[in-house]
Order: sequence, then C-alpha cells, then structure tokens
Amino acid sequence: MQVANEEIKKINARSGLNNYRKRREFPLHLMLLPGIVFVIIFAYIPMIGVRIAFQNFLPLKHLFGDQEWIGLENFKYIFATPNIWRVIWNTLSIAIMKIIAGLIVPITFALLLNEVRNRVFKRVTQTIIYFPYFLSWIILGGIMIDILSPSTGIVNEFLGFLGFKPIFFLGDNTWFPYTMVGSDVWKNFGFSTIIYLAAITSIDPSLYESAAVDGAGRWKQTWHITLPGMHMIIILLMVLSLGGVLDAGFDQIFNLYSPQVYESGDVIDTMVYRMGLLQAQYGPSTAVGLLKSIVSFVLISTSYFVVYRLFKYRIF
Repeated sequence: MQVANEEIKKINARSGLNNYRKRREFPLHLMLLPGIVFVIIFAYIPMIGVRIAFQNFLPLKHLFGDQEWIGLENFKYIFATPNIWRVIWNTLSIAIMKIIAGLIVPITFALLLNEVRNRVFKRVTQTIIYFPYFLSWIILGGIMIDILSPSTGIVNEFLGFLGFKPIFFLGDNTWFPYTMVGSDVWKNFGFSTIIYLAAITSIDPSLYESAAVDGAGRWKQTWHITLPGMHMIIILLMVLSLGGVLDAGFDQIFNLYSPQVYESGDVIDTMVYRMGLLQAQYGPSTAVGLLKSIVSFVLISTSYFVVYRLFKYRIF
C-alpha cells in the first residue's frame, strides 16, 4: 500500500511539473502564433493553385471553375522547350557555386576575424560586412550597375589603371555567372560570418590552453579545435542550403540580367516569370514551379537523412 502511495505521489509530482512547464512556456508558444499564421496564409493556402499545373488554365474562369484538366501535358511542354536544359544548367551551376562560396568565404573570414584581438576593429568590421545583408537587391542592383559599368564604373577604371581592358561584367556571358556569385557572397557572407563567430565563442577555452601547453600553434589550434567545434553549425547551414540548389536567386538575377546574357544567366525562376506573367502561360509556369519545389524537398530531405546517419545530427 505504501509503495502504491509513493507511486501516486511521483505521478502527481510529474503532472504538476508538466503543468508548471506548460504555464511557463505558454507565452513562448503564443509568440509563435503570428509566424504560424503568416506561413499558413502565404505558404500553405497558395498551394491550392498547384492544380493549375494540371490544367489548361484560362484566367477568365475562376480557379475552381470549369477548367480543362490535361494531366501531365504542361510538364511535357516544359521539357520540350528548346532552352530548358540550358536554363537548368544555368540554375544548377550558379546555385552550386553560391552554396560552395557561401560556405567557404564566411568560414574563412570568421576564422580570421576570430584571431583579431582589437575589439573595436573587430566590431567595426562585423558591422561593415553585415550591412549589405539588410539592403534589397533593388538597391544593390543599382550599386552593382554603377560600380561595374564598363565606361564609368570604379572597377573597370581600376582595371584600366592596371593596364587591362574594360570588362562588361553584366553583359558578357562569360563573366555574368561569376558576377552573380561574387555579388551574392558580398551581400550575405556577413550574416553567416556572425553565425560562425557565435559557434566559435561556444568552444571551451580550456581546449586552446591545453593545446598551447602541448606546443600547438594557432594554425594547429584552428585545424584541430576551432573547425571541429564548428562542424555542427557548418553541417546545419550546409543542409539548409541544399534545399535551394534550384534557387539561383530570382531577385538578384532579375535586377541585373538582360536578354544579352540569357545564355548564361537565364535561370528557372526568371523563365517562370516570363512564361507566367509576360506570356500568360500559367499552366506551364506553375508546372515548373511545382517540379522545382518537389526536387528541392527531395534534396533537403535526403541531405538531412544522410547527415543524421553519418553524424547523428538532428535539426528537429
């Protein structure tokens, strides 16, 4: 009887603790409500329009009207488009270069900035590299057009001072993809650098002290302590970035490209824009968007599964 009473007390204690946690965490869950509502309104409700990918959609009829269902014809039409494989290649090449550069550059810069001992210089540098992240591509697009102009841009003036010929960065099919990658890194690497610096600060300082006692220099400390201590956040950002392997950056490219660089700069999102809004081909453009979403979902799910199997790392 006494054992039963003790078990009942333990159950009541656990129940009371759970109720206390629920009351304490309720405001935190309440703070999530606006974000959940935002996602439902702008991410889930619009998914009703996916049906357009399987219809011969006519705008004069409403979405749930008597639209003609044509099965996979829109998908067949897309893959029969003459330039589709060039567009896919442009998207993959630009996106993969952005992912690689978006990992290497901020990690390297975070490691270098971590070695700086002057706090004022370190904070000023963080602010300077972080600032472009807050600017839209409308603003940055105008800045890029000005500084990369073949006639009056500061970059080509500097190249001319060194004895090189001017380069039309935004009008040359050879240079345009690399210009997109470089400008994307310039805009975003400050944000990632701060994330990596935060990961570095969480590493136990006693590890560096022990390594220094054993005779390890700064390079060996970085290689054997700092990088392994950052590996989880590196894996996390890498997994999240793989979901955008078919997203080469519509805002950026749309504000910087022109018909003369379609050969190397036209990507899936810009093609969807022209087909859907300029040419009113709503069915095929929706089919492309749906296919892109499915591929991105498969890629990020697969990468998450692989990371969990290899490193036992869970995001959720």
